Amino acid sequence: MAVRPYIVGNWKMHGTRSMLSEARAIDRAAERLIKVEVALAPPFTLIHATRKEAGLIGVGAQDCHAAEGGAHTGDISAAMLKDAGAGFVIVGHSERRADHGEKDADVKAKAESALAVGLSVIVCVGETEEQRDAGKAESVVARQLKGSLPTADGAADKVTVAYEPVWAIGTGRTPTTDDVSAMHRAIRKVLKDFYGDEAGAKVRILYGGSVKAENAAELLAADDVGGALVGGASLTAESFLGIIAVAAEMQEG
Repeated sequence: MAVRPYIVGNWKMHGTRSMLSEARAIDRAAERLIKVEVALAPPFTLIHATRKEAGLIGVGAQDCHAAEGGAHTGDISAAMLKDAGAGFVIVGHSERRADHGEKDADVKAKAESALAVGLSVIVCVGETEEQRDAGKAESVVARQLKGSLPTADGAADKVTVAYEPVWAIGTGRTPTTDDVSAMHRAIRKVLKDFYGDEAGAKVRILYGGSVKAENAAELLAADDVGGALVGGASLTAESFLGIIAVAAEMQEG
């Protein structure tokens, strides 16, 4: 695990202003758990309010459009996210790839747009169950990475990769520790090949997919796991802080 694990909560299409109390509780607890870097990605409508309510943790967005502006009804540019108070944006989440048909080139364009305005990015990759069963998991993820990673100067300093096996998201299923370790090692190799040994070695790799307090220690202990991208378990302070506390305890141990 990285020197300071990065635990990111993705609220997905959940959350109204009533959930700001959860963000406040997470933020206050994070003040005590300083060995863990904590962040939340609420829906667009709550970014500004979450940033005002939670001053210690990172606050980001779940997606952005690649264009700076224009006739894109319903979309949000990276500059708009930054103006709202976001510090990072998630791009290429499997639900965006599946539900909106996003390709690797789309993800790369979004990442580069975000970097251009000063946001950091979390680039998501992951295989389906069918691809894993066919023995293609590592090759699929490698292809996604190579096509999705931004190439701007210094990009590696602002990029985090999240490995999220599609078949484990929201299903309660998780891969074995050996599976996670093998994939994260494969991702590290691609990062080093892509950005160079030194820069590629510094990029954090998160695991995402049905992470909860009960399995966090096992997942975070896998090779080259630098944190977690957490979905459903990040919706309440109680469940999300359980994961954060596990990560903090592992740092102390």
